[in-house]
Amino acid sequence: MARTGTASLTIAEMREFASFTEAEQIFIERGLDIGLGRGDAFKRWSYAPGDSGAIRAQYLAYRELRGMRQDMPDGAALADLDSFIGSLLRITLQDLMQEQISSFPAYRFLYERLLGARVRPWLPGAFCGAAALPQIRPARRKMLLQSLSEAAAMAPGWSDREPTFFPEKIESEAA
Repeated sequence: MARTGTASLTIAEMREFASFTEAEQIFIERGLDIGLGRGDAFKRWSYAPGDSGAIRAQYLAYRELRGMRQDMPDGAALADLDSFIGSLLRITLQDLMQEQISSFPAYRFLYERLLGARVRPWLPGAFCGAAALPQIRPARRKMLLQSLSEAAAMAPGWSDREPTFFPEKIESEAA
């Protein structure tokens, strides 16, 4: 029974990933490679001259993830809240400024995998905060903020089930 439940949840996660735009899927795969240390992202993801700079910036921002995983505040505790939220907001803003993530669901999908299930309560606030900052173009800001559903913004609770599907780029073999 447990295996069937896990399999159906994994399939649901795969379907959700498939619903994202191609740009979101690529950004999520690259972000997971960088954030989870899955190989050399420069070799795997550099296609155009600007790619190396974006990858380098993501590497620098994502260095904070390990500490954030360990120091994630408990729901009501205020201790260390400012450093955690500040880091989450800064990394979120940097990711949104790359204009590859176009929706809250894609953002949530990536960050649940980067930081684990315990980050879920913090994601709507970080997403809204970063999307509302002046570094985001007004038209894009509107699109991002409208992608956050009322249900996600007003959730009375969050699942503590860890994600099971971690998408990876599939390398094609040269013929």
